[in-house]
Amino acid sequence: MIALLMFAVACLLLLAGFPVALTLGGVALWFALGGLLFGAFPATLLLDYSSRLWGVFANETLIAVPLFIVMGVVLERARLAEDLLTGLSRAWRGRPGALGYTVVLVGALLAASTGIVGATVVTLGILCLPPMLRAGYPASVASGTVAAAGTLGQIIPPSIVLVLLGDVLSSAYQQAQLRMGVFSTQTVSVGDLFAGALVPGLLLVLVYLAWVALQAWRHRESLGAERALAEGPAPPWGELLLTFAAPLALVLLVLGSILGGVATPTEAAALGAAGAMGLAALRGRLRAALLLGSAQRAVDMTAMVFLILIGAALFSLVFNAYGGDEAVQSLLAALPGGLPTALAAVMLLVFLLGFVLDFIEITFVVVPIVGPALLMLGADPVWLGVLLGLNLQTSFLTPPFGFALFYLRGVAPPEVATTQIWRGALPYVGLQLGMIGLVAAWPELATALPRWLYGA
Repeated sequence: MIALLMFAVACLLLLAGFPVALTLGGVALWFALGGLLFGAFPATLLLDYSSRLWGVFANETLIAVPLFIVMGVVLERARLAEDLLTGLSRAWRGRPGALGYTVVLVGALLAASTGIVGATVVTLGILCLPPMLRAGYPASVASGTVAAAGTLGQIIPPSIVLVLLGDVLSSAYQQAQLRMGVFSTQTVSVGDLFAGALVPGLLLVLVYLAWVALQAWRHRESLGAERALAEGPAPPWGELLLTFAAPLALVLLVLGSILGGVATPTEAAALGAAGAMGLAALRGRLRAALLLGSAQRAVDMTAMVFLILIGAALFSLVFNAYGGDEAVQSLLAALPGGLPTALAAVMLLVFLLGFVLDFIEITFVVVPIVGPALLMLGADPVWLGVLLGLNLQTSFLTPPFGFALFYLRGVAPPEVATTQIWRGALPYVGLQLGMIGLVAAWPELATALPRWLYGA
């Protein structure tokens, strides 16, 4: 009961708007001190905290986070998206739904090359939302398409969400095996999650395109004369393919080196950051200000992640000391129906928390608590990681605190109401939930490629 009370207090303080890292560490410290006062918490456990922190700071996998951020920010500030959007919209000019298809396809490519939701949504919103409104798209359809396309970076690898999930699930998988008496433990790597998320991510792009096609058919009369994002003749298809080839080659180089076992995710992220700088230099857009801005963004994001990790490490130590892990395991195991029911309950919890909490908070607070219990019930770690990644992606689109909605609200024209942005995002939330159900029903969508690549 103390552990569950501790979790409830932390959630209430997070909902009240207190900083995540300080909330996690502060709540854990107060409950630990209270336990020491009443003899319910052994003081020796606090001495283990330093060793846990050392494990966090010595984790080479997390170095991939700032490197992928540098890769994404450099490509974004080199105006790669602008070139792709302008060229493709000119090539498809005059076709109903052309701008919608362009937004989804370029959003998918940016997702694979940058993985940064904020930068992608802002770029797509500035460049595409006003022309889509002028072309006759309903405000809700246009804004929903832009916001949803910008979130594809959370599930299409290389993704920062998958990097963090891979690290958390690897620890949870080892804990689950130790509790089951398996001392020769196996691990799940970030590369495994990248391979597992590839097919569902590409399927989600196709689903988005199908939804845009349906909207184009519904509004075909008003969308019959779509204009390009910029005036000028349509580029030759050879030139357009070359524009797409450079970022696509970079993505294939990064992913291929990871999936092929040639490089670790951290090494591949360094390769991607260097390649992004090379592309910017070839376009004549590599400047000191660009490098400084990229480094600043990477430092900010990395500092935030590690500060949350410091608080989460103390929170999990105290939570488990009060028997919280055993309570959650018993609760999920007692649900009728076994793994399917327990998984449904956890996915519902994560989805509801996504309305009010950030994906980093859910990853570091909720997943370490429920992950070992689900894995002990027989969940495949890669399958579970992909399902959680898809679920966390919806948190960017669920009002009132979906970050993609906030980013788009900041750059949308004044005539686009906030309620229209929310209403436009809801169909895409439904599509993502449908993809979660599809992967849950057919785990092979997430597990087949990793098994084929690694024989596991």
